[in-house]
Amino acid sequence: MKARYKVVALASAILVVALGLLYSGRSVSAASTVQITGSVKLDGVAPHQKPIDMAKEPSCAAVHKDKPVTTESVVAGANGGLENVVVYITQGLTGNEPVSTQSVEINQKGCQYIPHVVAVDAGQHLKIVNSDQTSHNINSQSTKNPGWNKSQPPGAAPLDAAWNNEEVAIPVKCNVHPWMHAYIVVVKGPYGVSDDSGSFKLDNVAPGTYTLTAWHETYGTQTQNVTVAAGKPATVSFTFKAK
Repeated sequence: MKARYKVVALASAILVVALGLLYSGRSVSAASTVQITGSVKLDGVAPHQKPIDMAKEPSCAAVHKDKPVTTESVVAGANGGLENVVVYITQGLTGNEPVSTQSVEINQKGCQYIPHVVAVDAGQHLKIVNSDQTSHNINSQSTKNPGWNKSQPPGAAPLDAAWNNEEVAIPVKCNVHPWMHAYIVVVKGPYGVSDDSGSFKLDNVAPGTYTLTAWHETYGTQTQNVTVAAGKPATVSFTFKAK
């Protein structure tokens, strides 16, 4: 009987130690995640963006009376920084990365989608807001996820949406205002979207070797490998050639 108790006690001790090591390993892993930063440049002159005529929606036209808006298929800054490029990981993930809980929002303001390109983690929720005095119809033209098409009158509560499957990228349009276009990029794992200077960042990346993909609605995709070491942020740059 005493021998049996000793075996049970030994097994319990081993289990406690194993759980302690597992917890410790997870803590170290979480603490060692770093950031990948970088920039996206456009080599050459950005193509001319066509002006948008909003005369059929006076409330929106009034918003832009001092600065008419244009299409946003290629938006480049004075320094050549390329905006609206989604950078994400396509190889090297373990598959156990938690879904991001960071708030993501797309706003319909002045009969534009702001931002023009938004990225979400698969399963991450996206809040859709209507700040205009007119109704919008949000039509997400997905092919790998269920279709999504809803109306949103002025003053309505934000809509909530999520997509479970990766899809690069989902075109979004408004059936009421045909000039309104945007893209929702659904990925898995850390991602970043370049700003008006071409800068981007991916947070909470665990140490390892990864393939990064940069996607742009006009110029397609580029890939680049990067190795991330614990405690050492990595830097990557992409350059797209103007057409």
